[in-house]
Amino acid sequence: MSQNYESDNTRLDSGRAAIFVDGSNLFYAALQLGIEIDYTKLLTHLTANARLLRAFFYTGVDRTNEKQQGFLLWMRRNGYRVITKDLIQLPDGSKKANLDVEIAVDMLTLADHVDTAILVSGDGDLAYAVNAIAYRGVRVSVVSLRSMTSDHLINVADHYIDLDTIKQNIQKPTASGYPDYIAKMSL
Repeated sequence: MSQNYESDNTRLDSGRAAIFVDGSNLFYAALQLGIEIDYTKLLTHLTANARLLRAFFYTGVDRTNEKQQGFLLWMRRNGYRVITKDLIQLPDGSKKANLDVEIAVDMLTLADHVDTAILVSGDGDLAYAVNAIAYRGVRVSVVSLRSMTSDHLINVADHYIDLDTIKQNIQKPTASGYPDYIAKMSL
């Protein structure tokens, strides 16, 4: 696959598009960037030159977490198809829900209906699915923080966007009313 490692082109001319957001991966990328994602802006920015057919958001859930349940309801009401799996406790005490299979199946299911698949994840486990839909004629863009993105995933994608290059376009304003990067400039 030929790839375009991100330069100034962070908007995709992509025809019919579907977005697949790995919620956990994006959450940790946003933490590293020190921003909170505005999910409406994320959709708008990544599909500015496309016709969005579907936007999927995949995440592990704690059904007792009311704040998370409210967030997921908001996502459903604002253009996302939310795919969840219960978190399981690992022996080290951490919690995890692996949704790689769900992402891969949805990508393959929609491959005949889209021109572009936009994968918001750096998970190298998804490289085989990305390669499979690319061979079916789908242009694949990977969007993630470079330090958290598998080289193999970048190599099989047609296009890569580093979240760091678009953070000002996809972040929520801070308490000051400005995105974090502007608020820090005024200090």
